Amino acid sequence: MTSAPDAPLPAPTSRFSPSRLAWAAFAIAVFVILADQASKWWAEANLSDGQVIPVIGDVIRFVLVYNPGAAFSIGSDFTWVFAVLAAAAVVWIITLTWRVESRGWMIALGLLLGGATTHLGDRLFRDPGFARGHVVDFIGYGNLFVGNVADIAIFAGAIMLAILTVMGVHLRRPAAVPVDPADSTGAATPADPAAPVDPDAPDRASGPNP
Repeated sequence: MTSAPDAPLPAPTSRFSPSRLAWAAFAIAVFVILADQASKWWAEANLSDGQVIPVIGDVIRFVLVYNPGAAFSIGSDFTWVFAVLAAAAVVWIITLTWRVESRGWMIALGLLLGGATTHLGDRLFRDPGFARGHVVDFIGYGNLFVGNVADIAIFAGAIMLAILTVMGVHLRRPAAVPVDPADSTGAATPADPAAPVDPDAPDRASGPNP
């Protein structure tokens, strides 16, 4: 009996080609960017006169604020540093998204990429100048801080990544282990010593009975 030829292993995906789910993550990022910028345009058009719109009493309200720093207006004198950090974050997230093979990671990275990219756009192109732009915030959370849609996307993406990490969900699927061709070509395997012995069965090791 001749054994079947070894089946060729699938060719590995080129690292320069995006994964199938990467495009969906990029689409989520684009949606976040459009939603964030549209909401900021609305806020500047309707709240620039100092108007405050209560949404849930004093817990959630709309109030326009231009933030030169990070969350809670930290580092207001170093706006260019946050522009550099935002650019680095966008590049890093794109690198991860390019190879994503998990739907959970796809959604989380899409949210993070969209939030980081739209913040970078504010830093680069808004007043008072390039790499010194102020981020438009308009969603007030009590007396804690004022944020925007991008902040919500970044927070949700970070929470998702934390949950996926705790659950052991990986960015990429583990590589498939090649199967030994002998296991699929009818090669004999040792008998299980714990299996019951049939006394009427012929002794295969000694050949056919005379």
